Amino acid sequence: MKQQERRPLECAENGQALPADAVALSRLLAGRYSCRGYRPDPVPRDVVEQMLAIAQMSASWCNSQPWQVIVTQGEGTERFRKALFTRALSDATAQGGPRMEPDFAFPEIYRGVYKDRQREVGWQLYESVGVTQGDRVGSGKQALENFRLFGAPHALIVTSPRDLGVYGAIDCGLYVGSLLLAAQSLGLGMIPQAALATYSPLMHAHFDIPEDRMVVVGASFGYADDAHPANSFRSRRAALADAVRWVEA
Repeated sequence: MKQQERRPLECAENGQALPADAVALSRLLAGRYSCRGYRPDPVPRDVVEQMLAIAQMSASWCNSQPWQVIVTQGEGTERFRKALFTRALSDATAQGGPRMEPDFAFPEIYRGVYKDRQREVGWQLYESVGVTQGDRVGSGKQALENFRLFGAPHALIVTSPRDLGVYGAIDCGLYVGSLLLAAQSLGLGMIPQAALATYSPLMHAHFDIPEDRMVVVGASFGYADDAHPANSFRSRRAALADAVRWVEA
């Protein structure tokens, strides 16, 4: 099914103006994107804390608030970047490819429209950075940027209690969604990275994460480099009719 450009909503279908809060939320959602190129400038600690404080108001089942967040800065980011990239580069050149060891199982397969959407955004990225179809060296190099944290000055890791299983992960997903909007509202770029979760054992060891907590996702964040070619495209969204089924009787 055809996807469409993201545009903020200014009014309802009947032409009536939306409440100001709805317009602001729509603009944040439409403007947010996965940032893959950053300026080196660190984000002031108080701004990071504002972002985290906003996201802390996220909803969760039974108000369990299962998320715990590790945030890196300065040398902490550089040590993590080096550890990640060294491991990823070693895996990239090893026979058999990367060893994927996420705490939560990844999707078994993408089919149909889900595969189509995955391919579309993948080619949007590759075209933006000049990787042509069939260029495995170029696509592999771009994939490794995940483990350089796309040059971001900060990274964060979100974990959830093992006992809460998938429901803890769902609550953490709500938290990450709030975090993305909080970052956008404060003028920051961010990209959630399932790729980092492939190296969950590394993160458990590097950050001394106890075994009773599971790595849900990682993210890189900072001030976006607007001139970076990987930041020049925007993913599209399905039409409302493709995502919603009304039951009226």
